[in-house]
Amino acid sequence: MNRLMEKYQKNVGSKVGAEFDIKNKAAQPKIEKVVVNMGIGGLKDSKDEQEKAVNEVASIVGQKPSLRLARKSIAGFNIREGQPVGISATLRGIRMYDFLDKFFNVVLPRIRDFRGVSRTSFDKNGNYTLGLTEHIVFPEIDLGKITHMRGLEITIVTNTHNPQVSERLLEEMGMPFVK
Repeated sequence: MNRLMEKYQKNVGSKVGAEFDIKNKAAQPKIEKVVVNMGIGGLKDSKDEQEKAVNEVASIVGQKPSLRLARKSIAGFNIREGQPVGISATLRGIRMYDFLDKFFNVVLPRIRDFRGVSRTSFDKNGNYTLGLTEHIVFPEIDLGKITHMRGLEITIVTNTHNPQVSERLLEEMGMPFVK
């Protein structure tokens, strides 16, 4: 069992539930999924670069991501309907906890001048979205094989529907917020 999953099951779920007076065990705050997205708008014509980007995301998240296609044409961005514009992977279960453990304890501290993540990135439903400007902070990425720097967007989806409860949950799980 993953240590972050074990930490949640033994301590965090019941502690945060008790703090916010949630008596039903099934309604305790928890992380439902993590969605990792990468835009590849500039690589829409090169199949080789698209494959490299897909393989990089796959090595980061531990599963094969899917290509996202444009839903409509936008002449100003030179995008046609059906062209690949992004890569997305949805993590649940043990893979989600493995990714979050690595993200909280290895990746975020590797960011230059890191002082913590912002507390203001919660939406009204209690989901947290974080953007990284470079994907090279992940230890799985080989710097010698990188041809393009790409950004990542990571969304942590919770079942709470309340930003305060979500913030407390992520804080207890080990997310390094700004002091």
